[in-house]
Amino acid sequence: MKRPTLLVLAAGMASRYGSLKQVDSFGPHGETIIDYSIYDAIRAGFGKVVFIIRKEFEDVMRSKFDEKLKGKIEVDYAFQDFDLTKFGIDKVIERTKPWGTAHAVMSAKDKINEPFCVINADDFYGADAFEKMAKFLNEEVKDSHMALMGFEIGNTMSDYGYVSRGVCEVSPEGNMESVTERTNIYYKGEGENRKIVFNENDVEYDLDPKTRVSMNFWGFTPRIFDICMELFPTFVEENADNPKAEFFIPSIPDYMVKHGLADFKVIPTSSKWFGVTYPEDKPIVQENITALIAQGVYPDKLF
Repeated sequence: MKRPTLLVLAAGMASRYGSLKQVDSFGPHGETIIDYSIYDAIRAGFGKVVFIIRKEFEDVMRSKFDEKLKGKIEVDYAFQDFDLTKFGIDKVIERTKPWGTAHAVMSAKDKINEPFCVINADDFYGADAFEKMAKFLNEEVKDSHMALMGFEIGNTMSDYGYVSRGVCEVSPEGNMESVTERTNIYYKGEGENRKIVFNENDVEYDLDPKTRVSMNFWGFTPRIFDICMELFPTFVEENADNPKAEFFIPSIPDYMVKHGLADFKVIPTSSKWFGVTYPEDKPIVQENITALIAQGVYPDKLF
């Protein structure tokens, strides 16, 4: 059986972070967050990594990853851009950024023919998540049965501003009933009164800290590309005049579940996610990585 592939979403411009965080250094020897994800993926048995990037990032990404990963895992690149013709859409729409995370996944459709896992480049997920996803992709996955890693929202927050999360409704059997992208989740209040809320249309709603959320850690088969290709033209048509509209990954599994095309297992993890949305997050990530090295979870030098 062919080993699963890791698809890394690394095309974002990091507007809130202020620099190209995909290649920023967090480990003691200049390791990026992606390095730790790839290290965990290799240990879990993944056979290939595909980076989704913008074409102008290619030289930087290759200089950062190609040599260090040579002989350890197969490496490939796919490009997210503004060309809609490769998705069967014969029109030009002016935008300042591409069409979102599901559009990024679609951009790898010619690079992947096996079960695969999607992750964000700037999120640190931990070894447990990769081990559980690799097991699922090797033993359970099929076109009608896919998965997401379900983190507790309370383990995924930033102290420095709002975050975006796919908020899940989970059935008693452990399957996703729905997932809704919430783009404005933040802490409100101080001390014992601090709570997690999200804002929609200027109304605040509370979120239980144990609510399961997607951190864009998905387990798919290539069937997902077909569904994206079916839905994307309509999305573009409906949002041609909305430069902020994004074709998010969670909308695809949500559609598949609601139309009986597949179920999605929510693989629970109690791991504490950490990532870099804001510059102030960086020292916290570095402290966490230093602690994990001290505990022997990672070697001092990865590659």
